[in-house]
Amino acid sequence: MTVTNAMRLLKQAGIPFDTSEYEVDESDLSGVHAAQLLGVDPDCVFKTLVGRGAGNSLYVFVIPVAEELDLKKCASAAGEKRIEMIHVKELLPLTGYIRGGCSPIGMKKKYPTFIDEIAALFDRIYVSAGLRGRQLILNPEDLRAFTGARFVDLTRR
Repeated sequence: MTVTNAMRLLKQAGIPFDTSEYEVDESDLSGVHAAQLLGVDPDCVFKTLVGRGAGNSLYVFVIPVAEELDLKKCASAAGEKRIEMIHVKELLPLTGYIRGGCSPIGMKKKYPTFIDEIAALFDRIYVSAGLRGRQLILNPEDLRAFTGARFVDLTRR
């Protein structure tokens, strides 16, 4: 098993976590499909999205895989007039991660991070370990504390 940068960082910080793997289907990289392959409720599996504010600042948003990001709520949380999603081709150079394997832990730089408030309802959530097909399973409060994130409402419910 390959140890990812995200796993190394959590281990160094003494944060308990487990991992889970699934067979990657390149034709369907959706988080809902990943949750199905893992055999878990999609509500506890979270995807990591990166947006850009009007001043070119980057922000990280962690939301349930079946939900859609509400950019107005994101802008409000970040104190920006508006937020736009970065283009997928920018993801690797800016974060060090690829689509389908973007973790909120261990990006190239530390960006302001926001986790959808629903995460706080779970004892443990799944987030990418930094590779397609590999998930970290950890306490959402541990994730929040490690990333310096805030729990806020980020989705269109």
